[in-house]
Amino acid sequence: MNTRRPLGIGLISVGWMGRLHSKAYSSIRYAYPEAQFSPRLVVAADAVQANADYAVDVLGYERSTLDFRQVLADPEVDVVSICAPNFLHREFALAAAAAGKPFWIEKPTGRDASETRDIVDAAAAAGLVTGVGFTYRQAPAIQHAKRLIADGRLGEITNVKVSMLADYSADPLGAHTWRYETARAGSGVLGDLLSHGIDLATQLVAPIGDVTALTQTVITERPKPAGVTVGHVQASADDPKLPVENEDYASMLVKFAGSRAVGFLEASRVAVGPRSDYAIEVFGTNGSLRWSFASMNELEVCLGTDGDTHGYTTVLAGPGDGDYSHFQPGPGIAMGFDDLKTIEAFQFLQSVVTGTQVAPSVGDALAAARVVAAAEASAADGAWHHVESVPATV
Repeated sequence: MNTRRPLGIGLISVGWMGRLHSKAYSSIRYAYPEAQFSPRLVVAADAVQANADYAVDVLGYERSTLDFRQVLADPEVDVVSICAPNFLHREFALAAAAAGKPFWIEKPTGRDASETRDIVDAAAAAGLVTGVGFTYRQAPAIQHAKRLIADGRLGEITNVKVSMLADYSADPLGAHTWRYETARAGSGVLGDLLSHGIDLATQLVAPIGDVTALTQTVITERPKPAGVTVGHVQASADDPKLPVENEDYASMLVKFAGSRAVGFLEASRVAVGPRSDYAIEVFGTNGSLRWSFASMNELEVCLGTDGDTHGYTTVLAGPGDGDYSHFQPGPGIAMGFDDLKTIEAFQFLQSVVTGTQVAPSVGDALAAARVVAAAEASAADGAWHHVESVPATV
């Protein structure tokens, strides 16, 4: 009989992502029956009473609170999920580190690279492993692509294209929230979406070494509703307008460190048409591949330059690709976004139990944040900017 170590879970902020974290923890026992630990949803905190009640009534937490400090002080809480807005990440992460609680935090981990570095330093000083929500690297098709590139099947990598296009802010009547304020969000689409693209490119090719970028704010003001808003909601045209302080669109040319490879990365939150059209293409001297979140379980692959028929073959994700076999028995059966969050949850708790960093860490978040910082600087002055590397020990 498998004796599992119980791990008490604390949650800070019961929004969409907090609910996904909770579902992911609960799904571990189904996807990873061999796990040597068993998550237990102990306590959730949210400043809104209705959300705190939801954590108990729907998500299954044993209790809830309006004060995040009670989560960190609870002796039954072993680990913490931090799913609050960006401007609270540093405060909550440093408090979790001071309490000795390993934490799984969403990106961007800090509003800028400096805040993210503070979080990295606090976790390191406390000797904590961490988890960061770089969700798309967990897709089995991406893991298949990573293996093909590492094995040299594409030859020398020459260029990369990353596109992260979404329309969640395309409506000019979309409510003005903290996401559009630099003091509370930091960057706009650079941190929100393109950090995922940066992570994908880094995972598949190499760290980004140099950047030149441009940004654009398409919708320059938005209505501020009178009441509390959750997520991306529509306001009234009669509501007072507030300025949008960060970018709706960003693009960058990059050079990869230690490689001749170059790349083009772009992201938009106001693209009319794409809903969540996130894609990466990698080209080499002997082949190429492309992946899109819209067809998450498929990888388009072209290998070699000879033959009468030359083009892409669709490879379906299957057993042997990442953690696919934990969810489906054979190729062709789709996985979804929530499954990727379950993989994140498992990797985070596996890191805690083993003391070895398995999950993406706050060090990975710092690497992405430094690329974002270089892109912001380049957008301001039009020059190329070098990206400060993150030591492997971090």
